[in-house]
Amino acid sequence: MTAPIEIIFEDADLLAANKPAGLLVHRSKIAIDENDFLLERLKAQAGTNLFLAHRLDRATSGVLLLAKSREVAGELGRLFMAREVTKKYLAVVRGWPAAEGVIDYPLPGVRERGPRKPAMTRWRTLATTTVPIEMGRYPEQRYALVEAAPETGRYRQIRKHFHHVSHHIVGDTSHGRGDHNRLWRIHFSMHRMLLHAWRLEFAHPLSGISLTLTAAPDEIWQRVLERFAWLGAVET
Repeated sequence: MTAPIEIIFEDADLLAANKPAGLLVHRSKIAIDENDFLLERLKAQAGTNLFLAHRLDRATSGVLLLAKSREVAGELGRLFMAREVTKKYLAVVRGWPAAEGVIDYPLPGVRERGPRKPAMTRWRTLATTTVPIEMGRYPEQRYALVEAAPETGRYRQIRKHFHHVSHHIVGDTSHGRGDHNRLWRIHFSMHRMLLHAWRLEFAHPLSGISLTLTAAPDEIWQRVLERFAWLGAVET
């Protein structure tokens, strides 16, 4: 039996869920053979119709926000377009980035089509570690836990931006580093991308009440945080 999806928040107008990694959000032409989708599971679980306010990649876990009517979905869409929703992600990246910074690098549309559009991601480094495993000409490897806050919503923005600055996200098979992904698979049994939609902060589109919705990292993430003594770096 399929386990229920964790509901983070629900009221008469909104529902927020903690999306598992590896689960498609909705039906797509690029996954015509799939028959398991988060949106359909949540509709059945909540017993009501639901409308997506935004999307997450299949490989990304974390907060996904939905509306219970088209009207509220439209209001949420306007909040996202106006950059009035603060999005915070956790990621494990190759190397040690600076304490904080901004990646300002235009990106193309979905599946690399269309002209490049402005794209900006802010980050701050929460913790670092050194792994004593030799690879190439380096006797040890460096990794960091970062909080990424995209200010725009381009396709795979965080993944592409950290690739652009050579701090590839661990487990990213499209924009990451194959050698580091293999290291994590072999030594840490890590078979997923370490990118998690951690928090959404916004004003309720009808009541105006400030909301902070947090998705707790899953068991795989917890194992990583514990292994490198990073639990204290992740605020509750």
